[in-house]
Amino acid sequence: MCGIAGLIHKGKSSNVGGEMTAMLQALKHRGPDSTGYAVYGEASDGDYIMRIKVAEAEDMDRGRGIHAVLDERIAEVEGILDEHGAKIKSKERVRPYALRYVLSHSGDTGEMAEHIEEVDDVEILSLGNGLELIKDLGDASVVAEAYGLNDFTGTHGIGHTRMATESDVDIKSAHPYWAFPYNDVSVVHNGQITNYWIMRREMERKGHRFMSNCDSELLAVYTAHNLANGVELEESLRRSIDEIDGVFTYLVCTKDQLGMAKDTMAAKPLVLYESDDLIAMASEEVAIRAILPHEIDTTDPYDEEVRVWQA
Repeated sequence: MCGIAGLIHKGKSSNVGGEMTAMLQALKHRGPDSTGYAVYGEASDGDYIMRIKVAEAEDMDRGRGIHAVLDERIAEVEGILDEHGAKIKSKERVRPYALRYVLSHSGDTGEMAEHIEEVDDVEILSLGNGLELIKDLGDASVVAEAYGLNDFTGTHGIGHTRMATESDVDIKSAHPYWAFPYNDVSVVHNGQITNYWIMRREMERKGHRFMSNCDSELLAVYTAHNLANGVELEESLRRSIDEIDGVFTYLVCTKDQLGMAKDTMAAKPLVLYESDDLIAMASEEVAIRAILPHEIDTTDPYDEEVRVWQA
């Protein structure tokens, strides 16, 4: 079933971490397995924020020896950063298997990222100037508390509550998804893509990497590919309706935009609220009312509808 949510402030920054937590917690009944956020803070030129995981949450049950293994992986990652000329400006080990780095780097970030992901069981969740992608097992209140998201200030974000149906209950299969080479892109999705393997093989032939077997990751790779090749976000969303088969509603963020698209059947729900300053959307209106408790007017986007908003 799953639940998706997104918001964007047009004029100023806000506590998007707390707002997204309230929205996603209201959608807990749609997906109890994992919760994920893609939130966008103020970008700093020349600095990159890298979120990585060096194991799955379930690996922590393997005994005390796992901590030494994780330390070795982290040391190897940091050696690769040094090899590529990246300087660590700050480092936070949020959980034993989840880390946040602020880096300065002037080289090829895609090449560096690929090298890092050659380390056993290491996955870059996001690497960008403004994007921070956080996902873990548990509901929104659990994940937000563990990762300090309740006070995150930014302009926009998307999130997802997941009910595992066709892939494992793990962090790798949780949403949102990110993909390089286009910086700061993230996607959440509700639905099923029926030509996933055909499209995935096409993207892999073009040199793109996949970190899971979840069909939703395709949308991130597809979007990143289009944007990196000069396609505007709105056009990419429109193309996806014709090129991707299945039943889907999905949200996309870039460093300064939020977009949505629904397929031709429009079977997956989305409720939209729009004012002069704020756009909020979710699988159910209850999520929007979690941050706007007063009387509001909402709409349901039509089939094949595409919208893009600017921060």
